[in-house]
Amino acid sequence: MMKARNYFLVAASLLALVAAPALAYEQGTWILRGGVGTVQPKSNGLSSSYDLDGMTLTESIDVSDATSMTLTATYMFTQNWAFDVLAALPFEHDIYMTLSDGSSSEKFKIAETKQLPATFSIQYHFSPDRDFQPYAGLGVNWTSFSSTRFVSISDIESEFEDPELGIGSSGSLTIDDSYGLALQVGGDWKITERMVLNFDVRWFDVDADTYYVDPSISEKIELGTVKIDPFFYALNLGFFF
Repeated sequence: MMKARNYFLVAASLLALVAAPALAYEQGTWILRGGVGTVQPKSNGLSSSYDLDGMTLTESIDVSDATSMTLTATYMFTQNWAFDVLAALPFEHDIYMTLSDGSSSEKFKIAETKQLPATFSIQYHFSPDRDFQPYAGLGVNWTSFSSTRFVSISDIESEFEDPELGIGSSGSLTIDDSYGLALQVGGDWKITERMVLNFDVRWFDVDADTYYVDPSISEKIELGTVKIDPFFYALNLGFFF
């Protein structure tokens, strides 16, 4: 009797899953998703070498990972095609320099910055009438940097000085905005009648020109282009209507 009841419960559950309406994004559907995203820049975004007192030094600039709250809005203009916008609260990154003389190296934090990766994409949804809907997207990313500043480096000196350029922590650091390609893959999994669990993976082409501003002469010294090219990973809850 117990086994029969268990079989009945399993069968009833399977029948309920089959009978449940599938996730269907029709033309005119809006999907709003909110969650947590992480930006992971690639390593060695900017590097250079120079001679100092007969020694060749190599310096490289790295940008740390950062996590923040994200929001996306997607509009289905057909059953398969959609327009998607990504927004977020600012991501706060630490900027590190690694100095190497060939035999040893030292890494230390030199600055901080905030950025917003606004992204506009066209998506294609592969299975618009399934409970799990994978999609891919192609678009444009606009990364805007703000609140960029040097930090003190107590384990070296009271201020940061570049041996080649002669720049110090009394000046300021600026990073230009970046415009580039954005690639995207992800999927929605239906969990209630109007709610989905979403995962989202993106890659951004971010090449940002970086400058040091000398306060004594108000002159911008170009440090180079930081090739960040980060991956973006997000987990969201979404509602569609």
